[in-house]
Amino acid sequence: MGGSDPFPVTVSSLHFPSAELQSVSQTLSSLRRSALSLTNRLRSIETDATFAQEVADHYDLPLVANERCGSWYIPPDAKSGSTYFKSTDGHTGQWDFSFRRLNLQILPVARAHGGCIIVDSTRRGKLMPDALSKTVPIWCAVINRALFPSDSAYHPVQFPPNFLGASEESQIERRIDGFVKSLTDLKLDLIHLRQQLGKPIRVAWANRSYFYPTDLHKGTEYNLFVLCSASKRVQGAEISEGGYIQGAGDDSESWAHGLTPPVFWANKSTFFQTDEEDLPRLIEKLVDENRKPDSTQNATLVAPTQNLYISQTDSCMSEVPYDLVIDCNANQESSEDSSKRLNLGCGSSKLGGRDLRNHLDKVRAFVNSQLRADPSRSLLVTCESGKDLSAGVLLTILCLFYDDSGAFSSPTERNITKQFIRQRLAWIVSSKYDVNPSRTTLQSVNAFLMQRPEY
Repeated sequence: MGGSDPFPVTVSSLHFPSAELQSVSQTLSSLRRSALSLTNRLRSIETDATFAQEVADHYDLPLVANERCGSWYIPPDAKSGSTYFKSTDGHTGQWDFSFRRLNLQILPVARAHGGCIIVDSTRRGKLMPDALSKTVPIWCAVINRALFPSDSAYHPVQFPPNFLGASEESQIERRIDGFVKSLTDLKLDLIHLRQQLGKPIRVAWANRSYFYPTDLHKGTEYNLFVLCSASKRVQGAEISEGGYIQGAGDDSESWAHGLTPPVFWANKSTFFQTDEEDLPRLIEKLVDENRKPDSTQNATLVAPTQNLYISQTDSCMSEVPYDLVIDCNANQESSEDSSKRLNLGCGSSKLGGRDLRNHLDKVRAFVNSQLRADPSRSLLVTCESGKDLSAGVLLTILCLFYDDSGAFSSPTERNITKQFIRQRLAWIVSSKYDVNPSRTTLQSVNAFLMQRPEY
């Protein structure tokens, strides 16, 4: 060939622009991020919600969300309630019945409809979450044994078919009687709870692979709890599913940009008509527009007391219909001029739980002086979530000042044990079902209560 050769003949003459180079792993990561886009998540949620509704139509039962994931798969107007069954309580070797989340709110829903559909999902590779395969079956067995001791046919743990090994099933079964004893030791009104449920619980499962048992429907002898795993099982990577994401609603803090299920369902068509890069701004706008003022928060009476209430802090609480208020987070100085109000000034989250230990003596003095003079006064306890620090303060008050009937009594050197504290916590959890005091908060309360009180 004549002239200069247009083709490179040595490796050194090859040109690889470094800015354009991507390793195989970088390329795959980019593809995976694209597959896990916000749009794909929301469309996957819509698909899974359609299946959940099909299950509800098949069994003619109401949909109940296992929070927090389950609420994504149920439009608000179709949601009949919430449960709080943790998958971690079903993890191998850690099987448990939660006494911080008793889930008793589901009993009257089941009685009214003959059962319910509990909706949840799990991420890629699993057929169903541990909450549905183990945590809920454990709970159902405990409830059946505690409330219906003579209906022995419903006492064994009802496991999904051919899902767990015989050894794990056996180990779980051996723990149930201990959970039943711990539940009865809370001294809840079991007769009332039995009336709320009406009949024992029968368990069935529904997922994209099977309905089991296929011919089981509402019965005259039992309440049917159908445990629905809404998502299709995906074995491979998301990019092989054409944009479908298994368990798309899970871990929403990492992807939702503050979006909540009610805002999503109210604006679903708008989201699907918006370009991916514009979705975060749209979410911020819609969430802000739909943010309800704090004044809509309702306080919950903690039974069996007649005067203790718990709620999320209301920014408009200067005029509240309660005789006394304890605000766990508000600045202490702002309540110094009021004998009817106590602000603790605790921090947020775990910091607040640790702070609480240093303020409970003020709570004791405040309640002792105010309610001893007039035990009929109403007392509202608030915190920023209405679920954590406020529950810890109320737990302290209940242990120190309230007898087994829920009546105020002057403080005495009563024997406060961990079991006694659990009993009083059950009053709060049974009254406000989403209460979830952190471990740090409970440790602060226990440390304060277990020391010798001084009045």
